[in-house]
Amino acid sequence: MVTTVIETERLILRTWSKKDIVPFAEMCSDTEVMRYFPAPLSYEQTASLVHRFQERYEQDGYTYYAVALKETGEFIGFCGMLMQTYESPYTPNVDIGWRLKKAAWGNGYATEAAKACLDLSKEKLKIKTIISVASQKNLPSINVMQKIGMKKIGEFNHPALHDTPELNPCEVYKI
Repeated sequence: MVTTVIETERLILRTWSKKDIVPFAEMCSDTEVMRYFPAPLSYEQTASLVHRFQERYEQDGYTYYAVALKETGEFIGFCGMLMQTYESPYTPNVDIGWRLKKAAWGNGYATEAAKACLDLSKEKLKIKTIISVASQKNLPSINVMQKIGMKKIGEFNHPALHDTPELNPCEVYKI
C-alpha cells in the first residue's frame, strides 16, 4: 500500500510501489543521471534497491521516498533520509539524498523535496543531525545542500567508490 508521507506545493513524496520500478530503472540506467556513481544500475539492481527502501521505511519510519509530480502523478525520482553505516569519520549518521530523472532537472524539485524532508526530520522524526555526501565533482548536489542550509564539515574517500577513484574525494555537509 502506497502512503503519502509529504506533500509540497508541487510534489508528493511517498512510499514505493511496484509501478515505480520501471521508471526508476530507466532513470538509474541513464549514464548522465548516474555520472557521479560507480555505474548505472540494471533493472534487477534497481528493483532490489526499491525493496531495500521499503524495508528501511518499515524498520526506521523513514527512507528515500519516491517523488512524483503533484499535478500529474508522474514519478520523477527519489528524495529522503536513510541511516548510513559505511566506514567513514562521519558515519553512522542519517543521510539526506536525492536523485531525479533528467527531465526533472533545473526546476528546483530536489531543493523543494529536500527542504520538506528536513522539516519532517526535525518536526516528526526528531532526528537531530543529518549529513549529505556527494562526490566533489557533483556540483548540482552540492548546490542543493547549500540551498537547504547545510554547511560543509569535511571530505573523505568514500569506501563504495574504491573502484572509481575519480569520484573521490566526497564532500560532507551537515545540518
